[in-house]
Amino acid sequence: MATNKEFLHHVRFPKIFVAGATGLLGGRIVRALLGQGGPVRALVRPGGSAEKKSSLTGLRAAGLEVVEGDLTDPAERLAEAVGDATIVISAVQGGPDVIGDGQVNLVRAAEKAGARRFIPSDFAVDPAATGTPRFTGEVMSMPQFHDAVQRGSGRTLELRHLGTADDLRAEISRQAAVAQNPFDYVALQYQWCMVSGKAKFDRLDNDRYPQITPQPPAGFVRATAPAL
Repeated sequence: MATNKEFLHHVRFPKIFVAGATGLLGGRIVRALLGQGGPVRALVRPGGSAEKKSSLTGLRAAGLEVVEGDLTDPAERLAEAVGDATIVISAVQGGPDVIGDGQVNLVRAAEKAGARRFIPSDFAVDPAATGTPRFTGEVMSMPQFHDAVQRGSGRTLELRHLGTADDLRAEISRQAAVAQNPFDYVALQYQWCMVSGKAKFDRLDNDRYPQITPQPPAGFVRATAPAL
């Protein structure tokens, strides 16, 4: 029988299942969760490089529970791996076979296991779609985004001009040449795509999904920003 302390810990920290724990993003997610004292189980493919095995040794020492498996396993087997976890987080990266097919399989496994929440890597599944559906919410300039974040957070933010999009591209190249970790400059790559216009869709398929209402940036910030 669980003690009151163990019961309260379980209520406060539900068990979390993470796929992709040996990747850069997945490893960070796992370490952050373990740092909060939560129970974490990770799905790890059999074998793997010495570097990945070494990182798992450290995570195991911090309390990580590891189960072997693959996103291509039958959903029933994946459901056994998910077990009693109530939250499933996918931090996998790859092509359509991983981001699409693999994660759909993981969603089905999470449902079979009774998990209450699934947090995917960026993807959407529409079995009836052909090609790549393009869906977006508001489209705004950086000054407009700055204003939305201020309104949503209730904070006054300084807007500074640090150069052109070409200057930003040059800074990304400079950092990529010396960085040991892509996360040191990956945020700049996202920013470059936004300010250069490379991320803007040439057409939209929003009318195909009338049941989806994107949340405006100000509302999103208001709902998720830390309390002042």
